[in-house]
This record gives sequence, structure tokens and C-alpha cells, in this order.
Amino acid sequence: MNREDNAEIQLDLFYDYRTNLPLYPRWQEAFRQYKPPMLGAWGKNDEIFVAPGAEAFKRDLPDAEIHLLDTGHFALETHGAQIAALIKNFLGKLNLA
Repeated sequence: MNREDNAEIQLDLFYDYRTNLPLYPRWQEAFRQYKPPMLGAWGKNDEIFVAPGAEAFKRDLPDAEIHLLDTGHFALETHGAQIAALIKNFLGKLNLA
């Protein structure tokens, strides 16, 4: 966060979030059509991206692997090793051949 110009970059990202919601139906349709494998590692105490949002992915991707971790919005900062293990395990289960 202390990098030069980072505050402006973050503000641009926050402002751009307003365009996400209208695109949800297109994303949901793509999920249903293509059924990509999905791993979600989510902070169950996140006040910005709340836990029910993580579970909602299962409506379009019933096989999604969702993990609600006992953390908040900055899950990688508090649970980085656990999330790395989840990613490694998830990728190991994919049949990429």
C-alpha cells in the first residue's frame, strides 16, 4: 500500500466495482455453460465480500470447492499458508491431461 501511486490505483479499482453487478448474469451463464473448476477460499468474517456470496457460486457451479476460513477480507495475509495448501490440493485433483 505504500508504493507510489498505489492509492490512486486502489481508488480506480474501487470505482470500477460499480460495473461488476450488471455483468453478473453473463458470468453466471458462462459458469453454467462451461462449468469451469472453481476453488473459493473466502474469509467467513469478510464484511466486504460476505460469506453468502461465496456460497452463491454453487448455484451455477454445484461442484465448486468453497472454503470459508476464520478470517476477514485480507485472508491471504492471515491464512496464506492454508490457502496455498488448498490451491495445491485443488490443482492436484484436476485432470489437465
